[in-house]
Amino acid sequence: MIDISADISGVHFDSCIMNASGPLDTTLEELTDIATSSAGGIVMKSCTVEVREGNPEPRYVDVEWGSINSMGLPNLGYKYYNEITPKLKSYGKPLIASIAGAESQEYKKIVESFNTSNVDILEINLSCPNVVGRPQIGYDFEMSEEIMGVVGDVSDKPWGVKLPPYFDFVHFEEMASILNNSKISFIVSINSIGNALFIDWETEKVLIKPKGGFGGLGGKYIKPTALANVRKFHELLDKSIKIVGVGGVYSGIDAFEFILSGATLLQLGTSFAQEGPQIFERVTRELKAIMEKKGYKSLEDFRGKLKVMN
Repeated sequence: MIDISADISGVHFDSCIMNASGPLDTTLEELTDIATSSAGGIVMKSCTVEVREGNPEPRYVDVEWGSINSMGLPNLGYKYYNEITPKLKSYGKPLIASIAGAESQEYKKIVESFNTSNVDILEINLSCPNVVGRPQIGYDFEMSEEIMGVVGDVSDKPWGVKLPPYFDFVHFEEMASILNNSKISFIVSINSIGNALFIDWETEKVLIKPKGGFGGLGGKYIKPTALANVRKFHELLDKSIKIVGVGGVYSGIDAFEFILSGATLLQLGTSFAQEGPQIFERVTRELKAIMEKKGYKSLEDFRGKLKVMN
């Protein structure tokens, strides 16, 4: 029997593979499709205090190796996601609320509201790269530390942060120091790489409307960066802090590599948007086949055991 289950702060996931907050998770209907799939958990849309329409369309386009998007956090507001939690929990899977705000008091308000809900885990989004006029909080270490302090003070649920990609070892070390001194249970790494640009050479136009065509890069393009972030944080973080790997997971091989790099759970974003809920069953099957071939019975047999050259 091959076991791909995982745990975060006492919350058990029968499968380590689930959706990433973002695509196809805005409404109860979309979330029900995830709940009735082979996904190990249900991650809701990043919610804000007020309902948000998001950026003008077209704001998401599939490209050769992934996607570009500048969604602008469209969501139905935190009260909606609070109200639908009983129905979603009836499917018996861990339920994760994703929370986004402009400053610490907005995070505090939403976190407090979820304390009395059926949500199991809170994912604090510090890394939306596509809200016009706002920087990514995850690149402001002082603001990130402030928000984590506030969330740590008020949350009754296990919580973690969704981070942007980092590219410099100094930045990894600075963020890891903040994380190691917080009350955090996990990180989600990475969100899309901000401010990519795709051009249709025939029309001589950009592919998406917001921000003059600039948008977050997702899919296979970002897998090497995502693996690097997972690996570096695995090296730097206290082992009590779990890592949820996301960025370019399309296959069982991708999933295997993320776990080998140190991930405990995996989220699928662009690949889920492109293939639909059936992707969870396929990637699960492929991952189990790789583990069987290698003689691994559980994720712990190889998690974080990436070999380096002497």
